[in-house]
Amino acid sequence: MGHNTYKIDIQPCNHSMSRLHYNRIDRYILLKYIKTFLLAMALIIVIIITFDLSEKLDDFLSHHAPLDKIVFQYYLNFLPGFVNLFSPLFVFISVIFFTSKMATNTEVIAILGAGISYKRMLRPYMHGSLVVAALVLVLGNFVIPVSNRTLFDFEEHYVKKRATNYYSDIHFQADSHTLVYADSYDVRQHRGHKVRIESFDDYGHLLQRQTADIITFDTTRQLWQCSNYANRTIGADGVESLSFKAYAEQHLGLTDADFDIKAQRIETMTTPRLWQHIARERQRGTGLVKEAEIELYQRLMTPLAIIIMSIIGVAVASRKTRGGMGMHLAVGITLAFAYIFFMKITSTFAINGNLSPFMAVLLPQLVFAVAAYVLVKKAPK
Repeated sequence: MGHNTYKIDIQPCNHSMSRLHYNRIDRYILLKYIKTFLLAMALIIVIIITFDLSEKLDDFLSHHAPLDKIVFQYYLNFLPGFVNLFSPLFVFISVIFFTSKMATNTEVIAILGAGISYKRMLRPYMHGSLVVAALVLVLGNFVIPVSNRTLFDFEEHYVKKRATNYYSDIHFQADSHTLVYADSYDVRQHRGHKVRIESFDDYGHLLQRQTADIITFDTTRQLWQCSNYANRTIGADGVESLSFKAYAEQHLGLTDADFDIKAQRIETMTTPRLWQHIARERQRGTGLVKEAEIELYQRLMTPLAIIIMSIIGVAVASRKTRGGMGMHLAVGITLAFAYIFFMKITSTFAINGNLSPFMAVLLPQLVFAVAAYVLVKKAPK
């Protein structure tokens, strides 16, 4: 880009017009933002596919995976999740790359010398980040959960090769006072074998134990048909009572969905479904709420990370340094991985400690938002 490119329509004194209208430099920066992001994403996708294919090629061949399913069922559904997960990193590296090149070619100095403020120069970056953030928001909350179902189906048939509708050695917490055990459960037949349901009081004392050799869920009447059903109860005075029926119909406080492990995977739930899942797990008092809440807040706050990382990228790369683009990329990649590492630490504290899932996801955003503010304040004007 030659120096005559900066004969632009904006006059230094006409700041009100520069705020109202998109000019040639806005379009230039925004186009570079989108093009570099797409190029970086495409290059990384090619690298990821190459490594993933080399790793799973033996599984594909041994399980006779058809080529069309590898392409359209596996990789077509694998890539959106990968792009969504690392989109802040893609955006950050893209902004660092093309802004550093602009700084090296003294284009940033020319833009500021034309009477455009640093804050005004950030506008096309913000618009570009908003476009990517909106795309990531839609993908992460509605598209990727659906594509994950297809992806997991493919992996279970052609990679892990395991039965998807039959589970063994099942145990879960139905609510804060009830534990459920089963030797096995067949999702297609809605049937469980060797089932035990134990209920406890607030102090952990056993109140009731229900057992059955076979339970089958009646989807019409929403109850369980139990064979060899036994019910042992312990009263407040410690007196036990035992009843036995060769056949019984019971509600048991469960549905067949409780036994379907695959249906409980939060990665396959759209955000409205995930909200319902979290509300239900809270009501049941199980220990599975935190992971679901972290997943929810990450879906909602990843777009914010894209905006923050864009601002940091501009602030780091717009300064012309002796190291040039290499120095900018080194600083940028370090900051990006520091963000990812920080997210992992806070998520671990939320799952295993007392940090709330909301703060676990918000805290890295706040820290890097403050860093973005400081870097912009110190950026050359």
